[in-house]
Order: sequence, then C-alpha cells, then structure tokens
Amino acid sequence: MADIGRSGSWREELASLVDDGIRYNNDNNNNGDPFIAAEIPKESRHFNFDAHFGGERKEEEEDWKDQIKGFAKAWGELLLDLSRGCKDIVQQSLVAEDSYFVQNFGPPLAKISSRLCFLNDYLPEDRHPVHAWPIIFFVFLLALAVLNVNNAHDNPAPIVKKMLIHPPCASTILLPDGRNVAYLEQGLPGNRARFTLISPHAFLSSRLSGIPGIKASLLEEFGVRMITYDLPGFGESDPHPSRNLNSSAMDVQDLANALGVKDKFWVFGYSSAAMHAWAAIKYMSDRVAGAAFVAPMVNPYESSMTKEETSKTWERWEQRRKFMFSTARRFPSFLSHFYRRSFFSGKHGSLEKWFSLKLGEKDKALIEKASFEEFWQRDVEESVRQGRMKSFIEEAVLQVSDWGFSLADLQIRRRCPGKGILPWLKSIYGQAECELTGFSGPMHIWQGLDDHVVPPSMAQYISRTLPGATLHLLPSEGHFSYLYFCDECHRQILSTLFGDPLGPFDNTTVQQDTTQEEQDTDQSLANTIEQEASTANAAQE
Repeated sequence: MADIGRSGSWREELASLVDDGIRYNNDNNNNGDPFIAAEIPKESRHFNFDAHFGGERKEEEEDWKDQIKGFAKAWGELLLDLSRGCKDIVQQSLVAEDSYFVQNFGPPLAKISSRLCFLNDYLPEDRHPVHAWPIIFFVFLLALAVLNVNNAHDNPAPIVKKMLIHPPCASTILLPDGRNVAYLEQGLPGNRARFTLISPHAFLSSRLSGIPGIKASLLEEFGVRMITYDLPGFGESDPHPSRNLNSSAMDVQDLANALGVKDKFWVFGYSSAAMHAWAAIKYMSDRVAGAAFVAPMVNPYESSMTKEETSKTWERWEQRRKFMFSTARRFPSFLSHFYRRSFFSGKHGSLEKWFSLKLGEKDKALIEKASFEEFWQRDVEESVRQGRMKSFIEEAVLQVSDWGFSLADLQIRRRCPGKGILPWLKSIYGQAECELTGFSGPMHIWQGLDDHVVPPSMAQYISRTLPGATLHLLPSEGHFSYLYFCDECHRQILSTLFGDPLGPFDNTTVQQDTTQEEQDTDQSLANTIEQEASTANAAQE
C-alpha cells in the first residue's frame, strides 16, 4: 500500500496498479471481500490512456445529439399529452350526455344517422363506419377536385386582345392658354343646325363616345349638331397643368367659341361626365340653353345627402369599388398600382372586373354583343393612347372631392342685397332690386332602376335638390342599356329635349329671305333720302 501512496501523478499511480496486476473487486467468487486481489492477464496489463480518455471525449460530443433527441422526444410526449387532454375536454364538453351540444343537436343528428345507416351495408365487414366514412368522404372530394382540374384544362383559355394605338386622326383647336383640344362633330354642320349639343365624356372614355350608336340620320332629322371632345390628358387633348371643374367649364366655352357656336347650346352628361356638364351650367349659365343627363354621377361623399340616400348608394357597390372610391379620396397616389394592372396593362380586360361592377340583366345581355365590345374597346384604346396615368387619377379625384359648388347653387332663386354699408349707400341713389340666380333652363334626367354603377338614389337626390329638373325613371334599364345602341331610346331623348323633328335649316330659303330683306331696306333708305331732298328744296324756295 506504500507504493500506492507514493508521490507522482495520478496517471503514474494508476499505471503502477495496473502493472502490478492488482485488481480489487466485489465478486461473489471471493466471498464478498473487496480486498482480495485478482491476477490480471499480461495482455491486459498495458493500459492505453489516450485511447481511454479520447473515447470519453467522443462520448461527451455524442451526448449533445442525445440531448437534442431527448428534447424532441420530451416535446413530442408533451404534445401527445396535450392532445389527449384536449380530446378529453372535447369528449366531456361535447360528447357527454349532459353537454349542451348533445342536448341540443343530439336528437337531430341521431335522426339523420338512423336514416343514413343503410349506407353502412356497403362497407367492408371488418371496417367500422366511424373510421371508414371519413376516408370515403375525403377520397370523394379528392376525385371531384381532379375532375374539375381536368375539365378546366379541356375548356379553351380566353383570348386576351392587346390594345392598339391608332394613328392620330382627330380635329383639334388651339385654346387661348396654348393647349390643343381634340373634338368630333356629328350630325349637321353649324350653318344648318337648329340645336347644338356639347358632350364631355365619362371616365375611361373619349370623344368617340358621345351618344354611342346614335345615327346621323336621327341627328339630321331633329336638326342637331353634336360636339364631343377629349378631356385634358385623354385621347388627343393636351393635359392641363392644374385642372378643376372651373377650368373644365372654360374649356367648353372656348371650344364653343372656336367652332362658331354663337347661340346658346345644350350640354349632355352621362355617368361621371355629369360633373363637367354641371360645371358648365354653374360657371356659364348664360350660354347654356338646357341640360340632359343619363345616369348622372354625383360625389358619393356629398354632405347634403341624407343618411338613407347615402346608405342606398353605397350598398349597391361591390367592396372593391368602395375601396377604389376611398383610395381616390384619401390616398390617390395608390391608384396608379390598380390602373397599371387594368386598363394601362396594354391588354383588354373585362369591363366588370376593371370597374368591380355588378350588372343587371339588360346590361349583361348588352355587353356580350359584338357591337358593344368593338365600340367599347376602341373607345378605351383612344382614351389611354397617351399613357398619362396622372390624368385618370385627376379625374377620379375630382369625382370624390369638393367641386367648388353644390347642386343647390344651380337652383333658381331670388337674391336680394344684404345688410351692410354698401347696400345701404346703393339704396340711397336708387331702389334696391332683387335678382334671380341659378339655372332657369330645362333639365332632364334619365335613370335606370336596375343600375348598379350609378344607383338610383343619386338621381333621387338630384331631383330633391333641383325640383325644377324632370326625372325619367326607367324600371328595367341598367347603366348602359338605355344609352348604348338603342335607336328608340335615342329618339325619346331628342324628342323630349327638342320637341317635334323639324329637320335642318334650309339655306336657300334663308338666303332668299335675307336678300329680300336687304332689297326692302335699300328701297326704304332710297325713299327716305328722296323725301329728305324734296323737303330741303321746298324750304329753299
């Protein structure tokens, strides 16, 4: 034992024990005495320390893997216990006989199960219905999905047409501010027309629209000259640096002056183009003879609308359409993202998808016709030909922002001088007189009751605000069906506005009347001169 206690490292001490062949054990063969030494074979007396302790380090490295496995196994056991606990809770709260679910839904489910129990006869004998029927139901859904996918591949893919940019072909005039405005004349020339009708266009449209599909013979029959023009930045018209509804009215006035419209003219507004027609009435009422509107759009955020009118207006629109109005009012710059994916994508798309529309029966039947699709696609191509997205955003913002006036301002009313020093001074030198303000000309509105683009509540609001306007309600018409390619509808509109058709002016008769008047004037002047000469001679005598 003295050898064990000698100085040295623990490795040397352990090596000396091994070399001496001493081994202590607690084997039963030694009668339980742990101090009985046993002889160690010679081949085992040489101990490899590096191999032994290197193996311990390897086992320590492998312990990390074992720890990760143990951690994952423990989590799995926890999740298993949690699922069993949830299962017990579900069984106690839903499946137990005294639970609310079983008491209320148990009898009906049992009744349905008893009626469907005959289906269990078709199951294999070694399968329980609770296990078999969910598998059958899942396989049924999977097969149905596969069939639908196969049918979708069998159907031909819709043909996507690319937009064409046509060569410039519009007549233009130069405005006083240096901008060019493109316009289109239909019907009679100015020297033969009895009436002049000027029409701005709606959103995503152009000068080509006007009254879609109206015949030249019908315009000639009623003696009408119709002028349509492109809004700034649309079609072939130059953009306006800072346009509003006041500048829009001035464009109409300059256009009329440049085209030689000397008398009063009529304005026509369809859908969102109504705000430009109202602006013309507001800012130059002395030039407007009358106004006609079909499905006129008003500001959906108009504060003078009642709660009922506002509710009926918004409830007819799809959620995406509501979102577009809200975006135009609060975050107009975001509109470019939506426009770029629709009518600025370079491809034609569905009208309903682009505008998020829910159309009525007549509108659906109309847009499926080839004549409508051809006309509408050509109109869209002309509208976006410049690629100026800013102009479209400006138009959308104008629709939902403050117009600078209200429809109530157009109502005819008497305005008297107010109280103050200036009115009092004026009353000293003369009697103060009241004057009439507003628009006194005729105004007609046609509104389809099945219109989901411009709800009828808007027309009812206009009729309430402008009692002098005549409202024509169309029970089965939609937003497009009354205006597009409807000869009978076009005749009704013109006859309502202009009365019986009188045709164009006869230039020959006008010239003859003018010549006769000039001859009569010359003869009267000659007689007057002769009489004055005779009087002068008599006075001299």
